[in-house]
Amino acid sequence: MSVVISIENAVKKYGEVTVIPDLSVTIRNGELFTLLGPSGCGKTTLLRMIAGFNTIEGGSFRFNDKIINDMEPGKRGIGMVFQNYAIFPNMSVRKNVEFGLKYKNMPKEQMRTQAQKFLELVHVDQYADRMPERLSGGQQQRVALARALVIQPDVLLMDEPLSNLDAKLRVEMRTVIKNIQKEVGITTVYVTHDQEEAMAISDRIAVMKDGVIRHCGEPKNIYQRPADLFVATFIGKSNLLSARLTRNGAETILVFPNGYKVKMDSVREEESHDRDVTLSVRPEELFVHLYKEGEDTDGISARIQDSVFLGSNTHYFAELETGETAEIIQESEIDEIIPPGSRVILTLNSRKANLFDPETTESLMKGIKNSMALPPEAGGREVAG
Repeated sequence: MSVVISIENAVKKYGEVTVIPDLSVTIRNGELFTLLGPSGCGKTTLLRMIAGFNTIEGGSFRFNDKIINDMEPGKRGIGMVFQNYAIFPNMSVRKNVEFGLKYKNMPKEQMRTQAQKFLELVHVDQYADRMPERLSGGQQQRVALARALVIQPDVLLMDEPLSNLDAKLRVEMRTVIKNIQKEVGITTVYVTHDQEEAMAISDRIAVMKDGVIRHCGEPKNIYQRPADLFVATFIGKSNLLSARLTRNGAETILVFPNGYKVKMDSVREEESHDRDVTLSVRPEELFVHLYKEGEDTDGISARIQDSVFLGSNTHYFAELETGETAEIIQESEIDEIIPPGSRVILTLNSRKANLFDPETTESLMKGIKNSMALPPEAGGREVAG
């Protein structure tokens, strides 16, 4: 059985140091929910509070309607997959997977059948009689996943499970985890500092900093409409440029220092007035054009400093006339790569650009979906900007 995890006003302290000051979030039944953030942001601490490995200094943790704050870890119905696999080296693959079932007083034949089912689910049944030392890192992580799932827990917790694998195996294993999680339908809380990994597997992501969830939502919305500058720069790459916002009748106009103007259609009405702003624009949403003497130069003047050819696309690094720098990702053409020192004109895709208040760092844009609670159809609320 899967559950809804409700966390209200959670507080975690280590002595006088408050790691999580006041955190509330609801994790939906059967979803793969990722806690994402830099080292020290509190994501693993929160996971361990759910597991019962850390004390709780304030707030409530519920599985459905049951408060679990003081419940022993072994009685919470949790399966865990760790960064270091935690596989018993003196037991075969099958014995490792069967281990958790021994405490359920399950008949031996039923235990074997149950273990076989999950060995097949994670595609390691052909290695059932091998010792862990004869398995690759990816295979060992599959065994750890099977062992966590075989007890049929209500919740699956995964703490940086792929960080010890090489790049190719990480991509392979994140697909495995996503597919198995959907097949089993178990509520899963996944911790990682890898943005691409989080984007690839998650139903929703909570981006954390200093024990606070800065943005919680679906990967696409977090990437395209980040709630603040921290989220914009932590999720993927982003160029930050200074500009000014003005009004021209009913239109909202972004004006750059050289006079280049861009119409902005997605700024919230109450934020659309004369003001300084910080523009965040993804490298793939900046476009580079060769400067030609005498032609229209409507755009941001810059010079190419360097370039990196990566097959399907080329990354350009440019210095703007303001002294700011920008990275541009452009689809590779048959033509020659623009050489360093070349003068270019940059334009941008205003539909996918984001504007932030330079003081508060909060977004000025429409369309931000910060979904800390259950959606309205489930009796909760969804906060949209």
